[in-house]
Amino acid sequence: MTGVQQARARGARRWAIDLRPLGVPAYRRLWLGNGIAMFGFQFTAVAVPVEMYALTHDSFWVGLLGVAGFVPLLVFGLWGGAVADVRDRRLVLLGGSALLWASTLGLLLQAVFRVGSPVLLLVLVAVQSVAFAISSPARSAMLPRLVPDELVPAASTLNYTTFTAASVVGPLAAGLILSIWDDPQVALPIAYGADALLFTAMVWAALRLPALPPEPSPDGDGSPARAGLASVIDGFRYLATTPVLLLSFAVDLIAMILAMPRALFPEIAHDRFGGGGSVGWLFSAIAIGSMLGGLTSGWISRLRRQGLGLVVAVVAWGLAIAAAGFAHQLWLMVLLLGVAGAADLVSAVLRQSMLLVYAPDRMRGRLQGVNTVVVAGGPRLGDLRAGAMAAGFGGGVAWIAGGVASAVLVVVLAVAFPALLRYRAATSSSGDRD
Repeated sequence: MTGVQQARARGARRWAIDLRPLGVPAYRRLWLGNGIAMFGFQFTAVAVPVEMYALTHDSFWVGLLGVAGFVPLLVFGLWGGAVADVRDRRLVLLGGSALLWASTLGLLLQAVFRVGSPVLLLVLVAVQSVAFAISSPARSAMLPRLVPDELVPAASTLNYTTFTAASVVGPLAAGLILSIWDDPQVALPIAYGADALLFTAMVWAALRLPALPPEPSPDGDGSPARAGLASVIDGFRYLATTPVLLLSFAVDLIAMILAMPRALFPEIAHDRFGGGGSVGWLFSAIAIGSMLGGLTSGWISRLRRQGLGLVVAVVAWGLAIAAAGFAHQLWLMVLLLGVAGAADLVSAVLRQSMLLVYAPDRMRGRLQGVNTVVVAGGPRLGDLRAGAMAAGFGGGVAWIAGGVASAVLVVVLAVAFPALLRYRAATSSSGDRD
């Protein structure tokens, strides 16, 4: 290999996604199982609203699916995080996965037997949300126990990139099923069945994990605390005393509430681009940008000024969203939304890496529970903000003003409370990675 070729190879390694965490067998199995399961879940994510509308012919009922999914997540996300701190995280993940699998099988059975109950659909979606809220904090909190601290950013990047890839490819595959089988009574059982089959990969991965019991309690008696309200309050008390983590949550909420334009996509697509397939491009653009950002993310794991990097990424998100609001060409809007998606990938990975490495293991589950609520709740509140503002000022103003306000407020917050800007990545390794 010539010197030029060697230099190009080194440059490619610097930018290409860091695959070193896949050298850890336990993490590799978990990543593979979770990626396959997330791809399968997209079939259900498309099929449920399609079935609800086919049953009711009323978008109000379709909207109720969001409520059925969010309320249990808000309640059980915090409790699930507390459980992950006082029980073997492998067993918590298995229990949540079993419940999630059972709810998917329930969706399959009601479609096969053509029950046709909108209320039953809402109940099964709520059960799915409970199961996700229980399993998600445990799955995230176990990451530093599986890989060294220096590989946590790379492992987080792999997780997010896989999720965004599934979010792009999965709905397309689900749409293909719905287009091949025009009859929903045939297509819906196939979609639910595909999800149930693919989810077995997650169950297999969880079964192959090592035991991940909680660390001894701080008083040294070796007995874990109880997963109750006091434990949840303990987590919030710890969060209130750690400005770095508190600010990381704050900037994410600002970015999602003020600058998430998702609720404006149908209006903007209709008014500027004549509707049709343009709305699909708008809904896919952020995820596509995140996926491409993940594939070129090798530099993230080498970033030491993670706090500064997080602030820059969140500001870039807001500015890219604002710029996209000015675009009157579909290709330009999609491009700018893709840039915003890449910035969102960087901010998500840095925030998750900081959370996992900075917090002690005994607190990771509860903080991941808070993270689950923030990540799920922020975009939904953003939908509410965008819709309400658009009703009063128009979609364009709601879009652009939200992006600008997000960028400005994040800068003001970072300057007023510089703990986040000063944060540097930890370089020490710790934890149990059997």
